[in-house]
Amino acid sequence: MFRFLMVLALAALPWAGPAAAKVTEIQFWHAMGGARGAELDALVARFNAAQKDVRVVATYKGPYDVVERAVFAAYRAKRTPHLVQIYEVGTAEMIAARDLVKPMWRLMVDAGAPLDHGAFVPAVAAYFSDKRGRLLALPFNTSTPVLYYNKDAFRKARLDPAHAPKTWYEMPKVLGALLDSGAVKCALTTTWPSWVLMENMGAWHNQPFATEENGMGGSDARLNFNTRLMVRWVSMLASWKTSELFSWSGRRDEAEARFASGECAVLTASSSSYANLQRVARFDFGVAPLPYYDDFPEAPQNTLIGGAGLWALNGKTRAEYRATAKFIAYLAQPEVQARWHQSTGYVPITKAAYALTEKNGFYVAHPGHQVAVRQLLLRNPTDESKGIRLGHFLQIRAIIEEELEAVWAGRKTPLDALNAAVARGNVLLEEFERANAPARGRGKRG
Repeated sequence: MFRFLMVLALAALPWAGPAAAKVTEIQFWHAMGGARGAELDALVARFNAAQKDVRVVATYKGPYDVVERAVFAAYRAKRTPHLVQIYEVGTAEMIAARDLVKPMWRLMVDAGAPLDHGAFVPAVAAYFSDKRGRLLALPFNTSTPVLYYNKDAFRKARLDPAHAPKTWYEMPKVLGALLDSGAVKCALTTTWPSWVLMENMGAWHNQPFATEENGMGGSDARLNFNTRLMVRWVSMLASWKTSELFSWSGRRDEAEARFASGECAVLTASSSSYANLQRVARFDFGVAPLPYYDDFPEAPQNTLIGGAGLWALNGKTRAEYRATAKFIAYLAQPEVQARWHQSTGYVPITKAAYALTEKNGFYVAHPGHQVAVRQLLLRNPTDESKGIRLGHFLQIRAIIEEELEAVWAGRKTPLDALNAAVARGNVLLEEFERANAPARGRGKRG
């Protein structure tokens, strides 16, 4: 049905009909390098070849933080691109820059091709939507954390390679057996600690990370993750660190290489790591849902996404907006989304793309890809699990990781570290609210 509606919408748009007299060029800035950048270039090339009146020029501008800075510099110089890829932690800053963004829903409505919000995976769309459920940006490359485990190491430790621990209470026995067997030097490690260990831990258990619906309801949000759940969780990790069941690998994705080399047996990391691990790991590994505490009645809920969305920017001509909308409509098609999902490891953004991928038998050969989607579809998102939208979020993540490192080093108790992270982060949120005071009322209205 989604495909049928999209085809009708494309046919009805003003660009349909005989060959256009002039090609409209769309500048698209992005942060995808390497193999994923090559996949993006191929996607853009397919779009450009499929029609004659729009030409998308995709330009790699560097990592996500560099792209965001470049866009704001271009905004001040009044030389912005038409479309830009911004990571999820930059969402609040994009919304606060009121004159910068043309909301995605408005772009598509004006072009006569409104996107059906109900067609999207709820936990994916919620992150980039306003309070009325309208897309502010198009979710593009999104993922969610999952559990990877070395099946060969499980076999050597006489553990069942078909089953990873479902709960955190089951984990210590498994990790201890892995170390005792000599199969690995490192039992459990993680990538992106704030995202995986803190933000997703809260959402997975339907617990708040910040007030105002985790910041989705307004710019006056304040951190409040120093809860019973998090004190218990960080205390457990600290005890595992002392007993060498848990190993700290750094603040980014350093842990992925340790798992891929066979050094660590269990890894919590982005679902988008699956394709790369398949290429580089020289052992049999499995993918499983994130464990949870089964004495929390609302767990498991759904996990959060990471990644980026595509933002349309203000100040363009009507023809340029129609051309941009045509590219967005193309990207949202189930076939396009399914191919992107299968080739990159990012989750599909629409339910139709997921159904098409399942129908084609892709998950039979690549079951790990399905784990992430099922986590996101497990339940409809709540105020605590639909996303986190905070100003200065990147700096807040750094504070959280610094405080966690103080716990691992024995310099702070888990409660003291969590309290300090909340207090320090709230100073940044207060600063962000003051700097963006005119946006506050609009943010609460959605």
